[in-house]
Amino acid sequence: MEKKINSSFHIHLVSDSTGETLNVVSKAVIVQYRNIESIEHVYPLVRSIKQLDNVIKNIEKEPGIVFFTLSNLDLRRKLEVICKKLNLPIVAPLDKVHEVLNSYIDAEWSPKVGAQHVLDTEYFKRIEAMNYTMANDDGRMTGNLSEADIILVGVSRTSKTPTSIYLANHGMKTANVPFVLDIPLPDDLEKLKDPLIVGLIASPERIVQIRKNRLESLNAGRDSSYVDKDVVSREIILAKRLFARNNWPVIDVTRRSIEETAAAIMNYQRSRNSEKNDKS
Repeated sequence: MEKKINSSFHIHLVSDSTGETLNVVSKAVIVQYRNIESIEHVYPLVRSIKQLDNVIKNIEKEPGIVFFTLSNLDLRRKLEVICKKLNLPIVAPLDKVHEVLNSYIDAEWSPKVGAQHVLDTEYFKRIEAMNYTMANDDGRMTGNLSEADIILVGVSRTSKTPTSIYLANHGMKTANVPFVLDIPLPDDLEKLKDPLIVGLIASPERIVQIRKNRLESLNAGRDSSYVDKDVVSREIILAKRLFARNNWPVIDVTRRSIEETAAAIMNYQRSRNSEKNDKS
């Protein structure tokens, strides 16, 4: 196949489930290429020939790379044949994983559509965690903080809410508490022993910029203290003192994505649980 060098290209993600796996895989790879823009076409829940025919029409209209996860062999074969006729690359990202796993554990692979989304105990644990997290966003409820798995504390615009939601989606009840000058924290926060409490900070410059953007998006006047660098710097210094006094782990989110911040928090949680198990 002749190699093409383009600044943009089409990528078709065809799945018999939600398409989440393909989306994550494609983004993880594409982000490694500079000055390249991918035009994504996502087709979830493709489980019949009729549905696949509609997908194929779009692929013919906008040719590009095809990623797929299809358990039905007839659908797989048809898509592969069409891509071969169109001279388009087609990739099944999970096939190699299945091949290695099968050879290692010597077990038969039994394809099951959307198996990772089954309504099991873990699923309902995530739902419970999400409900708790939404109810405890931005310090709205403080009477049940002891029920949390994780509590995030930080000044405004340190990504507490999106990080909390990400953690909840991984089954962790997460509360977040804002650190605001001259406003007392929940009475029992510093006395809690069970939840993992993590302090979030960022550079004053980063926080000021985000706060300015936030005010502009709301068409609000610029509150001088809210976006004043000296005030923000003082907030961060006092927050750091609080974290140090309680020996809470601290994460600087200035150059971290939500996923990276959450991964660091989950590492703290795993280490903490491991230490508890060693002592018991």
